[in-house]
Amino acid sequence: MAEFLRAKSRREAKGADGLGVVKKEEPKSEIESYSTEVLNALIKDGLPPTPSNFSLYFDRLLEDKSQNAKDAILAILELEECNEDERMLLLEQNLKKGFSSIKNILALTTSFYKNTSVMSKILKKRQEELGDSKSDEQTSKIINSLASDVDKLNSIVSSQNTSMKELYDNTVKIIKSAEGETIFDNQYGVYNKRFILNRIEHEIDSVKRYKHKSSLIMIELSKDLRSSVPSDKAIGLMTRTISRLLLKTSRRSDVVAHYGNGVFIMLLKYTDIESAKKAAERLSDLISNSTFFLGEKEIQLSVAMGITDITEDTLAEEIIVSSMDGVERSYEETDVHYSVALRG
Repeated sequence: MAEFLRAKSRREAKGADGLGVVKKEEPKSEIESYSTEVLNALIKDGLPPTPSNFSLYFDRLLEDKSQNAKDAILAILELEECNEDERMLLLEQNLKKGFSSIKNILALTTSFYKNTSVMSKILKKRQEELGDSKSDEQTSKIINSLASDVDKLNSIVSSQNTSMKELYDNTVKIIKSAEGETIFDNQYGVYNKRFILNRIEHEIDSVKRYKHKSSLIMIELSKDLRSSVPSDKAIGLMTRTISRLLLKTSRRSDVVAHYGNGVFIMLLKYTDIESAKKAAERLSDLISNSTFFLGEKEIQLSVAMGITDITEDTLAEEIIVSSMDGVERSYEETDVHYSVALRG
């Protein structure tokens, strides 16, 4: 036993590789060090280190890092990023494409049915013409037989067309039911109104439970710009440009949604009003530096934004109304394109 202990001591002195070299602990990579920092921040703020909270803090703390650190970390994230919501968006888009294909099939079937009906009428007319003339009896029999076959075909196609119409009507009901559960707005490529209202409700509960700060920004194409553009199509294109810029400037933890009528909402989790104002300023700068060409005319994009806080014991609708008030007040501002509407 004594010899065993001495041998063990000699191995430990030499190091784990038995070569007398003591291994040094490998330095942590940048992503590992940053993840530790995020975890410590969560614990310090008294929040449970759940995957959702970790992701939110991961994005929020990244804003304070140097550009080189941001690039290094984001490069790693891009390699493994797999967005479940993007897969859902693709599924919804494919569903609507399938519905469109069914609609086209129905249209083609109806067209074929109409064509066979026309053919049947032509044959009957020719049959009558043969009856009036003294044509060969065999020719008449052939025409009669062909007319009978066309009538049978017409009857079959008519029945199939009815069945196809029933299938189409059932598909319409299924699609409408599915649309009630969708989370994306296909027109603008962001979340829809149903989804954002649900997220706001969840955020109210989260604020109430963990006492953190969250904010909301409502964005719309400015009234002056809309009134100066006569074309609805052009306004639609400008609005889609705004939606793309919102996605470009938002963090991964932010929720961007189309509330309706070209009005967008950004839900900023774990973000106080001051940070929300900075986000609005970044967005305003990005949009004001963007131009839109209408024919040969160059138009500078501009928006109006309303900022409000998300507090406990409030309803999602109240928060929405508050942000709307902020949008209206923003038109009175001269130096900035946003206004803060706080609830007492």
